[in-house]
Amino acid sequence: MKGKIIKGIAGFYYVHTPEKGFVYECKAKGIFRKHNVKPLVGDDVEINTDDQPEGKGIITDILPRKNELIRPAVANVDQALVLFAAAEPDPNLNLLDRFLVMMQKQGVKTFICFNKKDIVTNKEMSILKDTYQNCGYEVFTTSIKYQDGISNIYQYIQGKTTVLAGPSGVGKSSLINELVPGALMETGEVSDKIKRGRHTTRHSELIYVEQGTYIMDTPGFSSLYINEIETDELKDYYNEFLEYEDGCRFNGCRHLNEPSCAVKEALEEGKISRLRYENYKLLYEELKNQRRY
Repeated sequence: MKGKIIKGIAGFYYVHTPEKGFVYECKAKGIFRKHNVKPLVGDDVEINTDDQPEGKGIITDILPRKNELIRPAVANVDQALVLFAAAEPDPNLNLLDRFLVMMQKQGVKTFICFNKKDIVTNKEMSILKDTYQNCGYEVFTTSIKYQDGISNIYQYIQGKTTVLAGPSGVGKSSLINELVPGALMETGEVSDKIKRGRHTTRHSELIYVEQGTYIMDTPGFSSLYINEIETDELKDYYNEFLEYEDGCRFNGCRHLNEPSCAVKEALEEGKISRLRYENYKLLYEELKNQRRY
């Protein structure tokens, strides 16, 4: 019987079988350990329920993966939705850029949603939206509290497996509750003292929306390391640089201190977001220092 792993906890894998609409609790055959293969959330698998207690099974085969992400460790993803709050907590755009860089390196199309539009001004929301739309990202704005903008997200995820990621307290669980009313995700309030949400998701979990459509909820993150990236490749993951770098004097220009840099010229002319560029410099320095030590 074929199914999809929707959750993995302490060596048990929970496999959803669309044809039966049932979730089996499964162990993996020992041969996977022998070959150093670990089943991942999102894997399409074959399971055997013969001679097993009711509701139990054994994973006998992991079907070929379309892709495999390192962080979060999941498989067969079509796209990622990164959700940040426009305020409460204030968006950490350096953290957002880290996530975008990481997804781009892994070849996953990513779109952005800024939630809590009801508590910021139109001007504040426009600045956030324009910053990332001008880099080529699809950007949505929502007020999950008032069910505003949810239908746009729903249309975008149909027929796909979408990783949902972002910091705690931005509304990920609330969004899932709106998209999948039966999911009944636990939601966490934002702490008044530190303006951060309480962690309500402790492991990656795939949630069935409808035929062919899944949302993958992941634990909230407050930091993200991008140490798998080489310093000189970082610039390749900033889409807005690509349009200008052919005009740089030097091949492989890092757009930092080199003379006649077309990217820096575009920056001075306001064609590239200074906020994004400053984040690029910070990430570059971080990677350079990691390589040094």
